[in-house]
Amino acid sequence: MAKYLAQIIVMGAQVVGRAFARALQQEYAASQAAARARGTAGQQSAAASSITGISLQEAQQILNVSTLSPEEIQKNYEHLFKVNDKAAGGSFYIQSKVVRAKERLDEELSIQSQDQKQQSQQNTET
Repeated sequence: MAKYLAQIIVMGAQVVGRAFARALQQEYAASQAAARARGTAGQQSAAASSITGISLQEAQQILNVSTLSPEEIQKNYEHLFKVNDKAAGGSFYIQSKVVRAKERLDEELSIQSQDQKQQSQQNTET
């Protein structure tokens, strides 16, 4: 009886192991396909998120912007920076998050402008 129980456990573990390995391979393939689809701009954006330690979505939420317009970003940044000034009774932590969010959004704007320049150069060449 114990022999059969051990065989059932081993077979079950093998089935689960194979299923896990197959799922891992599929996820890796999907990740690679998504990375290729994003292209260079996506890689640069991911690198910027890694460097600044803040994602694009989080930065947009912190500065309360829905689109990447430099004027809106600057206006919200200045307001939030002044409101959270330590001398005015604000929080240094929140103020630093505001600065990091602005840095991240500025980086994204520069990535987008570089991408647009490359696309316009490619269009003029063809």
